[in-house]
Amino acid sequence: MRAVVRAVVAQVQWRQQAAEHEILRVPVGISARHVHLSPEHVEAVFGPGYSLTPIRELQPGQYAARECVTVVGPRGVLQNMRVLGPPRGQTQVEISRTDSYVLGIDPPVRDSGDLAGTPGAVLVGPRQAINLEEGVILAWRHIHMPADVAERWGLKDRDLVRVRAEGLRRVIFDRVLIRVSPAYRLEIHIDTDEANAAGLNNGDYVQVIIDV
Repeated sequence: MRAVVRAVVAQVQWRQQAAEHEILRVPVGISARHVHLSPEHVEAVFGPGYSLTPIRELQPGQYAARECVTVVGPRGVLQNMRVLGPPRGQTQVEISRTDSYVLGIDPPVRDSGDLAGTPGAVLVGPRQAINLEEGVILAWRHIHMPADVAERWGLKDRDLVRVRAEGLRRVIFDRVLIRVSPAYRLEIHIDTDEANAAGLNNGDYVQVIIDV
């Protein structure tokens, strides 16, 4: 509940700042390694008829679940990888480049759901292990953007923008994907490697560079 309240307060503050300064500032959400499971794989890993247990809202209708799995690659293992819900049409494993070195695989940078030709891994849960033939990716950094915010700034779904992170380790992230939906809460998602490179924490703000 506190996380939801903080998110609502952040949205109000953002709207006030944007109106005052004509700057599109976006709160940061650091996306640690995680797994999206298909309904079939939820049951395979955790048992017939099993339902994921939400513990924290990430975006409206999307949540971190209590459940975790172990991911096994040719070279190493990543334990206690969080499962996100709700279940999706295809199982997907999102990791950082550093994680890929641990596993010993070379996943491409892809948008969520674009899994053709990606490497696989073995997922181990409390009931059984499954051999995932494909589905491991480095997630394309992206901004979840409400439709009214996108319209206000002349942006549309699938646009690519630049984002500036200030501070001692200031960087500019290029080719940041815009995802637009009326249901979204404004937030940029970057992985742990990207956040560490820029010295960013959850709840920090970055600025979208609008090229006219």
